[in-house]
Amino acid sequence: MSASSATNGAESETEGLRVKEGPSPGQGIPEAAGDASGAAPGPAAEDAPGTETAPVAAAASDAEGAGGAGSASGAGAGGRKPRSVRLVLLSLMIAVLLAMLDNMIVGTAMPTIVGELGGLEHLSWVVTAYTLTTAASTPIWGKLGDMFGRKGVFLTSIVLFLIGSMTSGAAQTMGQLIGFRAVQGLGAGGLMVGAMAIMGDLIPPRERGKYMGLMAGVMSLAMIGGPLVGGTLTDHLGWRWAFYINLPLGAVALAMVGTVLHLPKKPAKGRIDYLGAGLLTAGITSAVLVTSWGGTEYDWDSATIVGLALLAVAALAAFPFVERRVAEPILPLRVFHSRNFSLVALIGFVLGFVMFGSMTFLPLFQQSVQGASATNSGLLLLPVLLPMMVVSVVTGRATTRTGKYRMYPIMGGALIPVGLFLLAQMDVGTSRLTSGLYMAVLGAGMGFLMQLTMLIAQNSVELKDMGVASSTTTLFRTIGGSFGVALMGTVFAQRVEDSMRESAAASGGAGGGKQLADTGPQLDAASLEKLPAQVREAYEHAVAGGTHGVFLLATGVALLTFVAAWFIKEVPLKDAEAQK
Repeated sequence: MSASSATNGAESETEGLRVKEGPSPGQGIPEAAGDASGAAPGPAAEDAPGTETAPVAAAASDAEGAGGAGSASGAGAGGRKPRSVRLVLLSLMIAVLLAMLDNMIVGTAMPTIVGELGGLEHLSWVVTAYTLTTAASTPIWGKLGDMFGRKGVFLTSIVLFLIGSMTSGAAQTMGQLIGFRAVQGLGAGGLMVGAMAIMGDLIPPRERGKYMGLMAGVMSLAMIGGPLVGGTLTDHLGWRWAFYINLPLGAVALAMVGTVLHLPKKPAKGRIDYLGAGLLTAGITSAVLVTSWGGTEYDWDSATIVGLALLAVAALAAFPFVERRVAEPILPLRVFHSRNFSLVALIGFVLGFVMFGSMTFLPLFQQSVQGASATNSGLLLLPVLLPMMVVSVVTGRATTRTGKYRMYPIMGGALIPVGLFLLAQMDVGTSRLTSGLYMAVLGAGMGFLMQLTMLIAQNSVELKDMGVASSTTTLFRTIGGSFGVALMGTVFAQRVEDSMRESAAASGGAGGGKQLADTGPQLDAASLEKLPAQVREAYEHAVAGGTHGVFLLATGVALLTFVAAWFIKEVPLKDAEAQK
C-alpha cells in the first residue's frame, strides 16, 4: 500500500471526527494539526472491515481529551480505546431506553393520574399530545442534526425531554399535564433519531449490525420492564415518579454524551426550510389525529375527521413541491431515489402497524379471555419480545460477520404474516402455551426486521443525510403504529359490540340480556369476575372474535412486507472508507 493511499484511508476512517467539511459534498480537508502530527497512518488505514475499532479509533482518542495532532496520532499509532466507544454506545442506549420506557411506564399510571387530577374526558390527550409532537418533530430533529452537528442537537433533545418529564411530574391539572407531555414528546422525537444517527456517524454499516441488535434488546427490555416499573412506582412512590424516574437516567445520559462524545461542530448550511417543516408538521399531525380520533372521539364521516383528512392530504401533497425548490429541504427527496431506502421505509411502516397493534391487543386477549392479571402485562409479552430480541441480536452479529443481509428481510416478511395468521386462530379454548408459541413466531419475524431496516436505510444514503435517513425510517414506523392501533381498534370494537348485541338478542329480555348489550368492548379480568356466567362467557367469545378480526387485518397488511423484501438489492455494506 502506498503512503498516499494509506493516508487517504486513515482520513476516511475518521470522517466526522477529525475531518472538516470541504467545499463540496463528500470531500474533506484534513486539519492542519492532524497533518503536522507526523502520525503513521498505516495501521488505521489497514484495519480490516470486520473489526469494530477501525471506524471509531479517532472517537476513542478524542474521547480521552485529545484533539488535533493528538487525535490523529491516537488513531494512527494504534491508540485504540474501545472502552470509550462502549461508553458512547452506553449513553446512546440510555437515551433510547428513555424514549421507549416512558410510554410503557405512564400507561400503567394513567388510572391513578385520572383519579387524582380528574379530567377523564381528556385522558386520550395525555397520550395523543406526546405522540403528535414526537411524530411531528422526528424529521426536523434529523435534519437539524445534519445541518448543525449531532452532538449539540442530541443534547438539546435530552434536555427538552427532561424538562417535559419534570414539569409533567409536577402538573396540578389535566390541562397542565397534557401541555407538559407535548413538551416531553418534542424532546422524545430527537432521542431515537439522534442515537441512531450518531451511531451511523461513528460506526460504518459493515460493523453496525451487532450494535443495532443491542438497541433492539434495549427496546425489548423497555417493553417488558416498563409496565412492571410503572406499577411499582405508582403503588409505592406515587404516579409522579412515573415521570421523575426519567431525571436520573437522563442526567446520566446527558453527562456521558457531554463528556465522552466528541464530534466537530458543523457550520450552518443554508437556511432552515420553515415552509417545508410547517407543511410536514401539519400533514403528520392531521394524519395522526385522524387515526387517533376516527371511530372513537368522532365518527369517520364527521366534519372534524373529514376536515383533518383533507388537511393531511393537502399538506403532504404540497410538501414535495416545496422540497424540490429549497436549498436545504427538511426532508431531501433524493433519499427516496434509492430503491432500498424506499422499500425499507414501506417495510418500517408495516412493521410499526403490526408491532404496535399486536402489543395493544395481545394483552387484552390474555386478560379478557385467558384470565391473566393486568399487573403482569409486561410479562405477558415475553413470548413475543424474547424471540424478537434474540433474533435481532443474532441477525445483527451475522450481518456484521458476513456482510450479507438480503435474506433476513425475506425471512422476517414470511414469518410475520404466518405468526399473525396463527394468532387469528385463537379462541376461548386456546391455552397460554399455544398462544405463546404463536406469539414467538411473530416475535422472531419482527426480530429479523427491527434494526435491519434502519441499517439498510443508513447504508443507502450519503453520510450527510444520515440524520434524515434515521428520522424518516423512525417516522414511517411511528405513523404505521398510529394507523395500526387506530384501524385495528376500530375493527376490534365493532366486532365485540356486534357479537354482544347478537348474544343479547339471542337471550331476549331474560338472563342478563340488557347487561350483555351494555357491556363495553374492554374489561379487565377483575371486572369480568363480577359478571354473571352467561355475560362473561358471551364477552369472552366476543373478544376472541374481535381478536380474530384484528389479526386477520394485520395478516393482510403484513404480506406487503414479504413482497417488498424480495425487491431489496444486496448492496454491499459500506466500511469506514466507503462510508466517506
